[in-house]
Amino acid sequence: MSLKEYKAKRDFAQTSEPKEGNREPGRRKSQGLVYLIQEHHASRHHYDLRLEAKEDDEMVLKSWAIPKEPPLEEGIKRLAVQTEDHPLSYKDFKGTIPKGTYGAGTVKIWDRGTYLLIERDAAKWLVRIKGRKLKGMYALIKLRSKNPQDKNWLLFKHKENPG
Repeated sequence: MSLKEYKAKRDFAQTSEPKEGNREPGRRKSQGLVYLIQEHHASRHHYDLRLEAKEDDEMVLKSWAIPKEPPLEEGIKRLAVQTEDHPLSYKDFKGTIPKGTYGAGTVKIWDRGTYLLIERDAAKWLVRIKGRKLKGMYALIKLRSKNPQDKNWLLFKHKENPG
């Protein structure tokens, strides 16, 4: 995905959501990649997981909508529906998206921090999250489907390997 889908869904004359902002001069990789979860009171209350990643030669926030509160402990699995990539500047967005526009409702930051990418392929992300609420290893696993366009993933706290 790229930011084209994100931009196509929004009218920036009506919303205060960021349009651009994928570069952060002076930020070092050693500071970690951006991780955050935004609580979104839209037509359906949900949480938006965002992970910084390089996509099509630009840094974006890969995004998943989670219908229930994200898992804080092992043994809890949550559906995570992949959504369009968001600009990196979205990491600071909070506020109200106007009624009648895409994603209308209140957005607030539920958790934030950094993450370390352990493993990533087309159907799996394994990350170590250092947030205020989420801490430790987490996995995102794409659910198998006969439809290749299916965007359903499973998010859960991954068991830590001893040693």
